[in-house]
Amino acid sequence: MSSLDTASSASPAARALRSRAHQKLWAFASLIVLVVGFSLASPNFLQMTNIIAILQATSVNGVLAIAATLVIITGGIDLSVGTLMTFTAVIAGVVLTYAGLPLPFGVVAALATGAFCGFCSGTAIAKLKIPPFIATLGMMLILKGLSLVISGTKPIYFNDTPSFPVIANGSLIGALVPGLPIPNGVLILFVVAAAASYILGRTVLGRYCFALGSNEESVRLSGVNTDRWKIAIYALSGGIVGIAGLLIASRLNSAQPALGQGYELEAIAAVVIGGTSLAGGRGTILGTLIGALIMAVLTNGLRILSVAQEWQTVVTGAIIILAVYADMARKRRA
Repeated sequence: MSSLDTASSASPAARALRSRAHQKLWAFASLIVLVVGFSLASPNFLQMTNIIAILQATSVNGVLAIAATLVIITGGIDLSVGTLMTFTAVIAGVVLTYAGLPLPFGVVAALATGAFCGFCSGTAIAKLKIPPFIATLGMMLILKGLSLVISGTKPIYFNDTPSFPVIANGSLIGALVPGLPIPNGVLILFVVAAAASYILGRTVLGRYCFALGSNEESVRLSGVNTDRWKIAIYALSGGIVGIAGLLIASRLNSAQPALGQGYELEAIAAVVIGGTSLAGGRGTILGTLIGALIMAVLTNGLRILSVAQEWQTVVTGAIIILAVYADMARKRRA
């Protein structure tokens, strides 16, 4: 009898594991299909320069998607990741260009600014009980305005900090392995992904991240200070967005105050495509990386095929709708 009970209790967990594995397999298969399709459609797709361009694009969107993954697993949402990325880049520009301070000060300022803004969003959600959608929408507009005000609506260039472009555009791997010029931005993406995966799978913060998304009320009734953990998760997510801000500013060698809005949609799409549930409680960093690669490959392939920018936007929107529908279908089957 006990063996039957054990098998019965284990079956839902086994089904959940199979569902997550199937989602990753489908996402990876979709990525392969896109790569093969664009390769057949254009011989330029698999050229080394284009592959590096895809990886560079993935580095920024991938880091943003990782930040969004942490929040979405808790059952929340963060619409401010795009404009927060821009704001952290502007702050780095103020510290390095306007104040003339050394590079480490600009890096720390960007990361601290991202974490502080995430802390503010988390506090508004946890303490003031403002819905995540509204709280982060307001933060998105605040940061968009502050970026324009602080920069004077003009780009801030990093010409006085010649080592700044090396953050994203240099190639430590290329220096060690000639002929493999993988940009530092891609290396940073994988380091961030490994760290986030470790946090989710091996730390108390990660366990509470899943617990909050699965059943926040049960966690609260067990005596856990859910507000504190939620704020910590949003702050960590904001700090990761600061890394994305440094990467995009380094790629462009400038902080563009009007840039950023729209990035949050691609990040959320990558998260959902990778198998993270918008209802919370389920998700992996590996799936998010695959989703980010899918988005980057699709955008790059459409550009190579000379598809108009407006139609690229249409395709992105359609993918977001399909990804959310697939997530809802998975929940209904569960």
